[in-house]
Amino acid sequence: MLCAHATRASPVLTGSTGIEVRRVAYLLGCENVRLEYPTKKVFDSVSLGIDAGDRIGIVGDNGDGKSTLISLLAGAVEPDDGRIMRRGGTTVSVLAQSDGLDRDATVAFAVVGNAPEHTWASDARVRDILRGLLAGIPWEGRVGDLSGGQRRRVDLARVLVTDCDVLMLDEPTNHLDIHGIAWLAGHLSTRWPRKSGALLVVTHDRWFLDEVCLGMWEVHDARVDQFEGGYSAYVLQRVERAEAARTAERKRRNVLRKELAWLSRGARARATKPKFHVEAACALVADEPPVRDSLALRKTALTRLGKQVVDLVGVSERFGDTTVIDDVTWLIGPGDRVGILGENGSGKTTLLNLVRGSLSPTSGHVKVGKSVRFAVLSQHLHELNELGNCRVREVLARYNTRYEFDGKELTPAKLLEGLGFKPAQLSAVVSDLSGGQKRRLQLMLILLDRPNLLILDEPDNDLDVDMLAVMEDLLDAWAGTLLLITHDRYLMERVTDDQFALLGGKIRHVPGGVDEYLRLVDERSDERAGARPGMAVSTEGPTGPAGDRADEGPGPVLSRADEYRLKKERASAERRLETLGRKAEAIRAEIEATDPSDYVALLAVQERLRAVEQQISDVEDKWVELSEKLA
Repeated sequence: MLCAHATRASPVLTGSTGIEVRRVAYLLGCENVRLEYPTKKVFDSVSLGIDAGDRIGIVGDNGDGKSTLISLLAGAVEPDDGRIMRRGGTTVSVLAQSDGLDRDATVAFAVVGNAPEHTWASDARVRDILRGLLAGIPWEGRVGDLSGGQRRRVDLARVLVTDCDVLMLDEPTNHLDIHGIAWLAGHLSTRWPRKSGALLVVTHDRWFLDEVCLGMWEVHDARVDQFEGGYSAYVLQRVERAEAARTAERKRRNVLRKELAWLSRGARARATKPKFHVEAACALVADEPPVRDSLALRKTALTRLGKQVVDLVGVSERFGDTTVIDDVTWLIGPGDRVGILGENGSGKTTLLNLVRGSLSPTSGHVKVGKSVRFAVLSQHLHELNELGNCRVREVLARYNTRYEFDGKELTPAKLLEGLGFKPAQLSAVVSDLSGGQKRRLQLMLILLDRPNLLILDEPDNDLDVDMLAVMEDLLDAWAGTLLLITHDRYLMERVTDDQFALLGGKIRHVPGGVDEYLRLVDERSDERAGARPGMAVSTEGPTGPAGDRADEGPGPVLSRADEYRLKKERASAERRLETLGRKAEAIRAEIEATDPSDYVALLAVQERLRAVEQQISDVEDKWVELSEKLA
């Protein structure tokens, strides 16, 4: 059915005090489940339960069994032992990583099947899903003619329009841009009434997990650990558990130290005890448990950038009659850390190709500084194709034997181990590596070449959340110029200082970051509100039908959704002001260190300071405007 989800009343119990206690409805789960493949034990005695109202994010390293867990709970995979339990009448809808859409079917049939148009077109929830996911995709088009990203959105729309009790989504943010991810988060947050329905989602998008989830499951070592709260709360609890483990280890060492003292002071007869007993105890005392997913690599030695990095002046790029980049002038300076925002197909990758000179502009010119050394981490892994038959160790042998990072001399092999490679994996053939391992190897080889302008086009592909954190630590210490394209909002806000939006072929600085960009996209989206001719457009907003707001009196009344959005934008502006303030202080320190007789250098640094101060002024104006709206 495509009708709206009905609210189910929870059973009510009356305690001895007469107070009503609502019992949470159990939907499905598993008990003592074991699953083992010939080469790996996936789960060992795992018991889990999913109740109405649960919103659970599933994280873990690549290959640890996140997708398998969803398949088990959905009934697509049978466990070797244990059982899967489902309450009678509970319906489940699953988005798998690969779709089973019929290539010859139309988009309309793939999404709503044979349902009459008046059935689904009259449902505001379904119309919102079609607008949010299928804008620009021909409604009567053939599925086989769509791109991979378009098919993914069609499959996601198919799953979301289905009325179900439990929704299981495996990597739903793949092929969605930042605006699409924000729409999906809003949809899932309001899909069911409170304490009804349940959501399980596997994703590496940490912002999405924080927005949507109320609980987290971490899959590792054939078990599943449960945490309360979203991704941020999960990280905090992991730190607390690690600290508790360290405390227990310190107590164990104290016991061992007493034992060692007793051995050293004991009777002469104990001196005849085997020496290895004492040595083993000493080893236990001295042994430090490894920090989880630590990374020794912090800063790479970079070639110094000159005053000029890359200048785009009046640049346009056209493909046939389509203008992708329209008369863009953009000056990229030394040490700039820039995130590039834009919808899928807006021309972000084309812009980066113009910057690095792999594409010549139709008009205008691109000027690159003489000392600039580019390095590009592309969406694909073509750079590793020629290394496919080599072992990882053989590839690393082509580079210097020692590199100095963070004051330490390390070999390339040690650096790669810091990126999650185990010593045994250094002997693996490159073509046999997983997608995530190839991505980490690709990043490491780029850094070993010591570039000073790093271009990252979707670097988060194929990386789990722990490896993303490792990569962020690495990029956070990047001393050169950084240009980043990503749909991972968390990564964007963590490693860049400035964000620019590519809208209608024009580059626009967005001091308010991702929140300001999303607002700009929403302002432009009215003309695309109908995904196909004849599709009804809802006039309802957060406060009800548009006509209901006519008598609200002078001054707009903020809905709860608008108030939440404005508060998020103001918090983003406050974070932006802190970042710009630190940047201004660094430039002022640079002015003090500049030779007063070098007027050219002094003017250049002062110009950079004026630009940052102007940005601070713009963001402050924005903060005041948001505060007035919230007053």
